[in-house]
Amino acid sequence: MGPDLDHSVLDQTGALPPAMDGARIGRVACLVNSRSRCDALRAQPKALPMRAIGICRFSYPALGGFKRMHDTIEEREAYLYDDARMALRFRHFEALTLPSIAAQSDGDFTFLIITGESLPPPWRDRLHDITADVPQVRIIPCPPMRHRIAMQTAIKEELGEDTTESLQFRLDDDDAVGLGFVQGLRWFARVTAKMRRKWRHVAFEYNRGYSVRLSAQGIEAEEVTTHFWACGLAVLFRPGDPRTVMNFGHHKLHHEMPTLINPAPPMYLRAHHGDNDTGETQAPTGLAPLDAATRARFLRDFNVDEDRVKALFAAPCARAG
Repeated sequence: MGPDLDHSVLDQTGALPPAMDGARIGRVACLVNSRSRCDALRAQPKALPMRAIGICRFSYPALGGFKRMHDTIEEREAYLYDDARMALRFRHFEALTLPSIAAQSDGDFTFLIITGESLPPPWRDRLHDITADVPQVRIIPCPPMRHRIAMQTAIKEELGEDTTESLQFRLDDDDAVGLGFVQGLRWFARVTAKMRRKWRHVAFEYNRGYSVRLSAQGIEAEEVTTHFWACGLAVLFRPGDPRTVMNFGHHKLHHEMPTLINPAPPMYLRAHHGDNDTGETQAPTGLAPLDAATRARFLRDFNVDEDRVKALFAAPCARAG
């Protein structure tokens, strides 16, 4: 809006003084018109804020969706709920995923955690306990179904009437995002508003981060630049779109839609361990113990504390029964 109208140029009836030159008249007219336009804009209903929704699969016994195949749901549940495996997943979730989600600089988002209805009660209770103080988290137990259908259904139910644009991202339960991730996605959406106005979808990617390995000795890390890993990636959808981020393979998003990439700052920590459900092409080759500067960066930018990692991985394995 322009500056306030200079009332000294008007007489008591609101008329312009006869001696006023044309340039001054033009300026006042512009200010009056600007004030009228601003009043009209104030009278219009405000646009709804853009939604931001993340989704995380937490040992969900889906039909498909894993590289490790099982013949029956019972076999898959036995594999997923093995005590040693669950202890490893919880250690990574508590060391990486949850701290980074809980401390986002923009807290206006929802983080859906999809679990199985059959998740053993001790693990279910622990998951509820450790997320209780994070208001963005919603835990959703689902019966076995196709992986993408379960995740898509959860997102659509969270969107409800779906009357505004939405930023959607997926995050594994053993990875972390930078504390400015949600805020950065909104920045992407804001500065590209004119560019993308005719695009049905657009992907936003932060392609720099770290590969990490956690243990009782601490964190080993390697800085990496990657292409379309799920962490550090999001898709913007228009209101009412029947599809979600789960309708696209993250490694082929650039085949389906325009993609905008920001190489700075590093925005993810991707964990590697014995239970990864990924191929060898993502295995790190240059991991090294954290130096003081990287240790400070992890705490400042990801809320990942190496002392906390050591304590979690040194503790005895919890058991479901």
